[in-house]
Amino acid sequence: MTRIIKSLLPAALAVLLAGCSMQVTDRNTARYRVALVAKSEDAEFWKAVIVGAEAAATEYNMQLTVSAPDNEENYDEQNRLIEKAVEDGAQAIVFSAIDYEANAAAIDAAAAAGVTIIGIDSAVHSDHVAAYIGADNYGAGQMAAQSALDGTEGKLCVGLINYEVNGANGRDREQGARDTLAESGRAEIIDAVSTHPDSQSAYRDALTMLRAHPEINVLIALNETTAVGAAQAVEQLHRTDDLWLAAFDSNIQTLDALQSGAADALVIQNTYGMGYFGVESAFKLLAGQGSSVEKSSITTTRIITRDNMFAMDKQKALFPFG
Repeated sequence: MTRIIKSLLPAALAVLLAGCSMQVTDRNTARYRVALVAKSEDAEFWKAVIVGAEAAATEYNMQLTVSAPDNEENYDEQNRLIEKAVEDGAQAIVFSAIDYEANAAAIDAAAAAGVTIIGIDSAVHSDHVAAYIGADNYGAGQMAAQSALDGTEGKLCVGLINYEVNGANGRDREQGARDTLAESGRAEIIDAVSTHPDSQSAYRDALTMLRAHPEINVLIALNETTAVGAAQAVEQLHRTDDLWLAAFDSNIQTLDALQSGAADALVIQNTYGMGYFGVESAFKLLAGQGSSVEKSSITTTRIITRDNMFAMDKQKALFPFG
């Protein structure tokens, strides 16, 4: 009996291995090809988005490629990356628009080629976006302004540091902040600037603004790079005690600024979720499960200050991979 069992084992093992190989081959054959075309691969914001996208691609056994232009102003390069994704056979593109209008034609062309389009973070002016996942950017701007209203007394003299004037999310955040400040009846916007999307440009522009208008006692910086630059300017001018800085996004510099007093509030988005749900939505749409995908999904946004930054739920928002 032992000899019979031993003689059957190799054949049985071969059958099992053949079955396993067939399953893997079948999955690879059915694997969908998805391209994530981001605004950047360098900022912590986008690194978290990419990690989320990669997690979903692994979970749903999808082939994912990631690309981004050399800076967050280069919408022409983004358009070329969209075209390349189509040429390379992407079945879906997960996309965040640098320019609401200037990216639209490339997205329309990709959709006309049969590619499923999922927007994340910043919208594009196209009717061919099958689903959008991102923060309520207007509401996020309101949150930043409200933090200053709640955290200070008396009249607010406000400076706004924005970016990507043609990007939908920067535009919506600024409008949310402006409307909330106007409704308060005790705030005046002294100056507003649109800077390049890098911290050094934001630093120089924030310094210029604060030196020209020393009466400014509230500064609102509307994304990660402007937040870093604005905090550096506040520290340079020794304004940590008499100026409220509300800023966006979490990285080492913004967290240090929050603890040191250079920043007073951070608006934190669910960046990981944008990447994850963007790719997950691509899978569901490609797999014929479109009825389970919402046309627009709003991810969670939180306001974090020095008073609450060590609370467990806020720590999870600040350090989603910890």
